[in-house]
Amino acid sequence: MSGDERKTAEGLAYLCGFGNEHSSEAVAGALPEGRNSPQRAPLGLYAEQLSGTAFTEPRAHNRRSWLYRIRPSAAHPAFTRTGNGAIRTAPFNQAVPDPNRMRWNPLPEPGPGTDFVAGLWTLGGNGDATQRTGMAVHLYHATASMERVFSDADGELLIVPERGGLLLRTEFGLLHAEPGHVALVPRGVRFRVELLDADARGYVCENYGAPFQLPDLGPIGANGLANARDFRAPVAAYEEDDGPVEVVNKFCGNLWTAEYDHSPLDVVAWHGNHVPYVYDLRRFNVIGTISYDHPDPSIFTVLTSPSDTPGLAGVDFVVFAPRWLVGEDTFRPPYFHRNVMSEYMGLIEGAYDAKAEGFVPGGGSLHNMMSAHGPDRETFERASAAELKPQRIDDGLAFMFETRWPVTLTPQAARAEHLQQGYDDVWRGLERHFRPLH
Repeated sequence: MSGDERKTAEGLAYLCGFGNEHSSEAVAGALPEGRNSPQRAPLGLYAEQLSGTAFTEPRAHNRRSWLYRIRPSAAHPAFTRTGNGAIRTAPFNQAVPDPNRMRWNPLPEPGPGTDFVAGLWTLGGNGDATQRTGMAVHLYHATASMERVFSDADGELLIVPERGGLLLRTEFGLLHAEPGHVALVPRGVRFRVELLDADARGYVCENYGAPFQLPDLGPIGANGLANARDFRAPVAAYEEDDGPVEVVNKFCGNLWTAEYDHSPLDVVAWHGNHVPYVYDLRRFNVIGTISYDHPDPSIFTVLTSPSDTPGLAGVDFVVFAPRWLVGEDTFRPPYFHRNVMSEYMGLIEGAYDAKAEGFVPGGGSLHNMMSAHGPDRETFERASAAELKPQRIDDGLAFMFETRWPVTLTPQAARAEHLQQGYDDVWRGLERHFRPLH
């Protein structure tokens, strides 16, 4: 990434408030004044609307952007089927949902020349992409920058880098995402992923349902958790290249490809709220107890995709960020529990305070709905005897994709060599301590 590109991707990114209208132009005068689609768009550009929701959805939920581009998106040849690689899509019906607790090591090293799309590997998911319900859990491991362009008609992509920085060249401009950041690419937005290091590894939540939004704060009040002003959208930056460009489109679970005679990343100006963004997880304002016990982990929700049942998310994105633990007479690590939600957890760096070993950066665990889980034996014994003084948790950054439906594994995930055997053993040896008073 050149110095100018880094300046565009970092220093000039403006603040993005969810649901609010924003605009950017790479060339002065490219945005029309007062009209979205004038008879002649400025500078000989084409006006085009990209709709992420139905036209008639309530204004507070409506997502759309106007793009002013060198060529319209309609100017492309026919798409043809291409191989799906290790990408799978809901409905996940090749296996039955499994109630067992599972944990994986990081993905094996890929071969040279593996770009982001080729490096995507689907663990599982739920719902139905054609019905716009549910989600999928993917991992990626790439060793090369993309030369092609990708878009996903099935859902939005929440990218969680764990190793190696990424430069996302999108229709809207450039986004720079490092480990500790998350980047979101909305449904249908075209982009290319370039590596800023020798390789890149991380996680992806593909959300088929309602777009991610900030959760309501309720009794927390007006401030806390993720602040809208910390989400950064790109400044407009366009490519004017002529020549063959491969464009890959994910549509109803399959990959389709076409060869364009120009780059589709040719948007000179835009305005709207259906935009990509990046967020630094270390800016998350953690809420917690200052007396006793500890609140439910829902207080760590960064983004939520609402479902048709209020308060029951299609998928939540939760982060366990650095924080203080101060509860008196309190078992500090996450408590033992069973949950109506299904939880896929990943680790970006360091260690997680409820797991002694085996849960490593780049790996992940799955606890489907009502699967009993909690701290392992070693953690339980240590936390039960610890001196309860204020404790700073700052040596790890973990996250969770939490969904209302069970996550069904793909056959490749159920049979993977990096699936840990004997995960249940971490709870073995939790002894009986019950001593009746009489």
